[in-house]
Amino acid sequence: MRPGPPGPVDDPRGLRLVPGFVAPAERQAALDWLRGVHPLWEQRFSTVRPLPPREEQRPLLRPVYWLGNWQFACLGYYHPPRGTAERCVAAEPFPAPLQAWVARAEALVRRSFPPAHVPAGWRLNTCLVNLYGDRLLPGGRPEDRARVGAHRDFEPGPVASVSLGARALIQFTTPRGEVVRQQWLEDRSLQLFAGPTWKDRLFHRVQRVDRKGPPVDVPLAGFHTRRVNFTFRCVPEADVLPLRDLGPQARADVWGYVQELARTSTFWAEALAAAADPASGQGQHEHR
Repeated sequence: MRPGPPGPVDDPRGLRLVPGFVAPAERQAALDWLRGVHPLWEQRFSTVRPLPPREEQRPLLRPVYWLGNWQFACLGYYHPPRGTAERCVAAEPFPAPLQAWVARAEALVRRSFPPAHVPAGWRLNTCLVNLYGDRLLPGGRPEDRARVGAHRDFEPGPVASVSLGARALIQFTTPRGEVVRQQWLEDRSLQLFAGPTWKDRLFHRVQRVDRKGPPVDVPLAGFHTRRVNFTFRCVPEADVLPLRDLGPQARADVWGYVQELARTSTFWAEALAAAADPASGQGQHEHR
Protein backbone atom coordinates (compact mmCIF):
# COMPACT_ATOMS: atom_id res chain seq x y z
CA MET A 1 0.00 0.00 0.00
CA ARG A 2 1.35 3.37 -0.99
CA PRO A 3 1.09 6.34 1.41
CA GLY A 4 -1.84 8.64 0.79
CA PRO A 5 -1.22 11.66 -1.41
CA PRO A 6 0.13 14.81 0.24
CA GLY A 7 -2.47 17.24 1.39
CA PRO A 8 -5.28 17.41 3.91
CA VAL A 9 -7.29 14.40 5.06
CA ASP A 10 -10.79 14.81 6.50
CA ASP A 11 -12.60 11.58 7.42
CA PRO A 12 -15.72 12.25 9.51
CA ARG A 13 -15.28 8.85 11.18
CA GLY A 14 -12.44 10.42 13.16
CA LEU A 15 -9.30 11.10 11.12
CA ARG A 16 -7.98 14.48 10.03
CA LEU A 17 -4.60 15.62 8.70
CA VAL A 18 -3.86 19.34 8.49
CA PRO A 19 -0.67 20.35 6.63
CA GLY A 20 0.96 23.61 7.69
CA PHE A 21 -0.93 23.70 10.98
CA VAL A 22 2.09 25.22 12.78
CA ALA A 23 3.16 28.69 11.69
CA PRO A 24 6.90 29.11 10.99
CA ALA A 25 7.29 31.49 13.96
CA GLU A 26 5.53 28.96 16.23
CA ARG A 27 7.82 26.23 14.97
CA GLN A 28 10.88 28.28 15.90
CA ALA A 29 9.46 29.16 19.32
CA ALA A 30 8.75 25.50 20.08
CA LEU A 31 12.28 24.46 19.14
CA ASP A 32 13.72 27.31 21.20
CA TRP A 33 11.77 26.01 24.19
CA LEU A 34 12.87 22.44 23.54
CA ARG A 35 16.54 23.43 23.57
CA GLY A 36 16.05 24.60 27.15
CA VAL A 37 14.80 21.28 28.54
CA HIS A 38 16.59 17.97 29.03
CA PRO A 39 14.74 14.92 27.71
CA LEU A 40 15.17 11.66 29.58
CA TRP A 41 16.37 8.24 28.48
CA GLU A 42 13.94 6.17 30.53
CA GLN A 43 14.25 2.48 31.31
CA ARG A 44 11.19 0.42 30.47
CA PHE A 45 10.91 -1.01 33.99
CA SER A 46 11.73 0.13 37.48
CA THR A 47 15.28 -0.33 38.69
CA VAL A 48 14.22 -0.68 42.34
CA ARG A 49 11.70 -3.52 42.15
CA PRO A 50 11.89 -7.02 40.59
CA LEU A 51 11.33 -7.18 36.84
CA PRO A 52 8.09 -8.73 35.56
CA PRO A 53 8.39 -12.44 34.65
CA ARG A 54 10.18 -13.13 31.35
CA GLU A 55 11.12 -9.48 30.90
CA GLU A 56 14.55 -7.88 30.54
CA GLN A 57 15.40 -4.31 31.47
CA ARG A 58 15.77 -2.12 28.42
CA PRO A 59 15.78 1.60 27.61
CA LEU A 60 13.11 3.24 25.52
CA LEU A 61 13.97 3.66 21.86
CA ARG A 62 14.17 7.42 22.12
CA PRO A 63 14.53 10.34 24.55
CA VAL A 64 11.23 11.75 25.81
CA TYR A 65 9.83 14.71 27.69
CA TRP A 66 6.32 15.08 29.12
CA LEU A 67 4.21 18.14 29.87
CA GLY A 68 0.98 18.43 31.85
CA ASN A 69 1.64 15.07 33.46
CA TRP A 70 4.51 12.63 33.15
CA GLN A 71 3.68 9.01 32.46
CA PHE A 72 6.89 7.26 33.47
CA ALA A 73 7.47 4.01 31.60
CA CYS A 74 8.32 2.19 34.82
CA LEU A 75 4.88 3.05 36.23
CA GLY A 76 3.19 1.35 33.29
CA TYR A 77 1.62 4.31 31.43
CA TYR A 78 -2.06 5.19 31.62
CA HIS A 79 -4.24 2.20 30.74
CA PRO A 80 -7.85 2.29 31.98
CA PRO A 81 -9.95 0.82 33.34
CA ARG A 82 -7.54 -0.84 35.78
CA GLY A 83 -4.26 0.91 34.98
CA THR A 84 -5.05 4.39 36.27
CA ALA A 85 -3.71 4.56 39.83
CA GLU A 86 -0.29 6.20 40.22
CA ARG A 87 0.36 6.29 36.48
CA CYS A 88 0.33 10.06 35.84
CA VAL A 89 2.52 12.47 37.81
CA ALA A 90 1.78 16.20 37.61
CA ALA A 91 4.34 17.88 35.34
CA GLU A 92 5.22 21.26 33.87
CA PRO A 93 2.52 23.31 32.09
CA PHE A 94 2.59 23.78 28.33
CA PRO A 95 4.83 26.60 27.10
CA ALA A 96 3.18 29.39 25.11
CA PRO A 97 3.63 27.99 21.58
CA LEU A 98 2.12 24.64 22.60
CA GLN A 99 -0.78 26.38 24.35
CA ALA A 100 -1.61 28.02 21.02
CA TRP A 101 -1.57 24.65 19.22
CA VAL A 102 -3.83 23.10 21.85
CA ALA A 103 -6.42 25.87 21.62
CA ARG A 104 -6.65 25.51 17.84
CA ALA A 105 -6.58 21.70 17.90
CA GLU A 106 -9.36 21.49 20.49
CA ALA A 107 -11.53 23.87 18.47
CA LEU A 108 -10.85 21.87 15.30
CA VAL A 109 -11.79 18.61 17.06
CA ARG A 110 -15.14 20.03 18.14
CA ARG A 111 -15.86 21.30 14.62
CA SER A 112 -14.70 18.15 12.83
CA PHE A 113 -15.79 15.12 14.85
CA PRO A 114 -19.16 13.91 16.11
CA PRO A 115 -19.96 14.86 19.71
CA ALA A 116 -19.97 11.15 20.61
CA HIS A 117 -16.21 11.09 19.89
CA VAL A 118 -15.52 13.83 22.48
CA PRO A 119 -16.18 12.78 26.10
CA ALA A 120 -17.51 15.25 28.63
CA GLY A 121 -14.69 17.21 30.20
CA TRP A 122 -12.24 16.30 27.41
CA ARG A 123 -9.33 18.64 26.92
CA LEU A 124 -5.74 18.14 25.78
CA ASN A 125 -3.91 18.31 29.11
CA THR A 126 -0.92 16.04 28.57
CA CYS A 127 1.81 16.04 25.93
CA LEU A 128 4.44 13.43 25.15
CA VAL A 129 7.42 14.92 23.32
CA ASN A 130 9.22 12.19 21.36
CA LEU A 131 12.60 12.75 19.72
CA TYR A 132 13.12 10.54 16.66
CA GLY A 133 16.56 10.03 15.17
CA ASP A 134 19.85 8.20 15.63
CA ARG A 135 21.51 7.13 18.83
CA LEU A 136 25.26 7.52 18.48
CA LEU A 137 27.10 4.36 19.49
CA PRO A 138 30.73 4.27 20.68
CA GLY A 139 32.89 5.54 17.84
CA GLY A 140 30.08 7.73 16.53
CA ARG A 141 28.26 5.07 14.50
CA PRO A 142 24.53 5.98 14.22
CA GLU A 143 21.83 3.52 15.24
CA ASP A 144 18.40 4.34 13.82
CA ARG A 145 15.82 4.84 16.59
CA ALA A 146 13.28 6.69 14.44
CA ARG A 147 10.26 4.42 14.82
CA VAL A 148 7.59 3.36 17.29
CA GLY A 149 5.79 0.03 17.36
CA ALA A 150 2.08 -0.59 16.86
CA HIS A 151 0.01 0.52 19.83
CA ARG A 152 -3.22 2.20 20.87
CA ASP A 153 -3.62 5.30 23.03
CA PHE A 154 -5.93 4.55 25.96
CA GLU A 155 -6.53 8.08 27.21
CA PRO A 156 -10.19 9.01 26.57
CA GLY A 157 -11.17 11.06 23.55
CA PRO A 158 -9.35 12.44 20.51
CA VAL A 159 -5.56 12.55 20.11
CA ALA A 160 -3.66 15.41 18.47
CA SER A 161 -0.18 14.89 17.04
CA VAL A 162 2.07 17.71 15.80
CA SER A 163 5.18 16.92 13.73
CA LEU A 164 8.33 18.99 13.23
CA GLY A 165 11.31 18.01 11.10
CA ALA A 166 11.72 15.14 8.65
CA ARG A 167 8.53 13.50 7.47
CA ALA A 168 7.36 10.30 9.17
CA LEU A 169 5.33 7.43 7.76
CA ILE A 170 2.40 6.64 10.08
CA GLN A 171 0.42 3.45 9.56
CA PHE A 172 -2.94 2.43 10.97
CA THR A 173 -3.18 -1.33 11.30
CA THR A 174 -5.54 -4.06 12.43
CA PRO A 175 -4.61 -6.11 15.53
CA ARG A 176 -3.13 -8.65 13.10
CA GLY A 177 -0.83 -6.03 11.60
CA GLU A 178 -2.67 -5.48 8.31
CA VAL A 179 -2.15 -1.91 7.12
CA VAL A 180 -5.47 -0.09 6.68
CA ARG A 181 -4.02 3.33 5.88
CA GLN A 182 -0.61 4.95 5.77
CA GLN A 183 0.22 8.62 5.43
CA TRP A 184 3.28 10.86 5.54
CA LEU A 185 3.31 13.34 8.43
CA GLU A 186 5.15 16.37 7.13
CA ASP A 187 6.92 19.17 8.99
CA ARG A 188 4.43 21.50 10.77
CA SER A 189 1.47 19.15 10.22
CA LEU A 190 -1.29 18.17 12.66
CA GLN A 191 -2.81 14.68 12.79
CA LEU A 192 -6.08 14.19 14.69
CA PHE A 193 -7.68 10.81 15.29
CA ALA A 194 -10.64 9.77 17.39
CA GLY A 195 -13.60 7.44 17.68
CA PRO A 196 -14.15 3.70 17.34
CA THR A 197 -12.74 3.38 13.82
CA TRP A 198 -9.39 5.15 13.96
CA LYS A 199 -8.56 5.27 17.67
CA ASP A 200 -10.29 2.47 19.54
CA ARG A 201 -10.14 -0.46 17.10
CA LEU A 202 -7.03 0.18 15.02
CA PHE A 203 -3.41 0.35 16.12
CA HIS A 204 -0.98 2.98 14.85
CA ARG A 205 2.79 3.02 14.43
CA VAL A 206 5.58 5.14 13.01
CA GLN A 207 7.20 2.87 10.46
CA ARG A 208 10.10 5.15 9.51
CA VAL A 209 11.35 8.74 9.41
CA ASP A 210 13.18 10.24 6.44
CA ARG A 211 16.84 11.08 6.83
CA LYS A 212 16.46 14.40 5.05
CA GLY A 213 14.05 17.14 5.92
CA PRO A 214 13.65 20.52 7.58
CA PRO A 215 16.23 20.66 10.39
CA VAL A 216 15.33 20.38 14.06
CA ASP A 217 18.43 21.57 15.86
CA VAL A 218 17.92 20.01 19.28
CA PRO A 219 21.33 19.30 20.83
CA LEU A 220 21.31 16.13 22.93
CA ALA A 221 24.43 14.24 23.93
CA GLY A 222 24.74 10.94 22.06
CA PHE A 223 21.72 11.53 19.85
CA HIS A 224 21.00 13.12 16.46
CA THR A 225 17.39 14.32 16.20
CA ARG A 226 15.63 14.19 12.83
CA ARG A 227 12.04 14.66 13.95
CA VAL A 228 10.17 15.88 17.02
CA ASN A 229 6.61 14.80 17.65
CA PHE A 230 4.23 16.33 20.19
CA THR A 231 1.36 13.97 21.06
CA PHE A 232 -1.43 15.64 23.01
CA ARG A 233 -3.97 13.53 24.90
CA CYS A 234 -6.45 13.82 27.76
CA VAL A 235 -6.02 12.32 31.23
CA PRO A 236 -8.89 12.85 33.70
CA GLU A 237 -7.72 15.29 36.35
CA ALA A 238 -8.67 12.84 39.12
CA ASP A 239 -6.00 10.46 37.82
CA VAL A 240 -3.13 13.00 37.93
CA LEU A 241 -1.21 13.07 41.20
CA PRO A 242 1.50 15.43 42.43
CA LEU A 243 4.76 13.66 43.14
CA ARG A 244 4.27 14.03 46.91
CA ASP A 245 1.03 11.98 46.74
CA LEU A 246 2.56 8.89 45.12
CA GLY A 247 2.76 5.83 47.30
CA PRO A 248 6.18 4.70 48.59
CA GLN A 249 6.83 2.15 45.83
CA ALA A 250 5.83 4.38 42.90
CA ARG A 251 7.78 7.28 44.39
CA ALA A 252 10.87 5.11 44.74
CA ASP A 253 10.47 3.94 41.12
CA VAL A 254 10.63 7.48 39.72
CA TRP A 255 12.79 9.21 42.31
CA GLY A 256 16.01 9.04 40.32
CA TYR A 257 14.33 10.44 37.21
CA VAL A 258 12.85 13.32 39.18
CA GLN A 259 16.27 14.09 40.66
CA GLU A 260 17.62 14.27 37.11
CA LEU A 261 14.80 16.54 35.96
CA ALA A 262 15.20 18.78 39.02
CA ARG A 263 18.75 19.68 38.01
CA THR A 264 17.42 21.87 35.19
CA SER A 265 13.70 22.39 35.91
CA THR A 266 12.33 24.70 38.59
CA PHE A 267 9.02 22.85 38.50
CA TRP A 268 10.64 19.50 39.24
CA ALA A 269 13.00 20.96 41.82
CA GLU A 270 9.99 22.29 43.72
CA ALA A 271 8.11 18.99 43.33
CA LEU A 272 11.15 17.11 44.62
CA ALA A 273 11.43 19.40 47.65
CA ALA A 274 7.73 19.03 48.42
CA ALA A 275 7.91 15.26 48.22
CA ALA A 276 11.21 14.77 50.07
CA ASP A 277 10.99 12.93 53.37
CA PRO A 278 14.41 12.42 55.01
CA ALA A 279 13.03 9.61 57.17
CA SER A 280 11.93 7.60 54.15
CA GLY A 281 15.37 7.21 52.58
CA GLN A 282 13.93 8.28 49.22
CA GLY A 283 17.17 9.95 48.21
CA GLN A 284 18.89 6.60 48.22
CA HIS A 285 16.96 5.38 45.16
CA GLU A 286 18.77 6.20 41.95
CA HIS A 287 18.14 5.13 38.35
CA ARG A 288 21.64 5.82 37.13
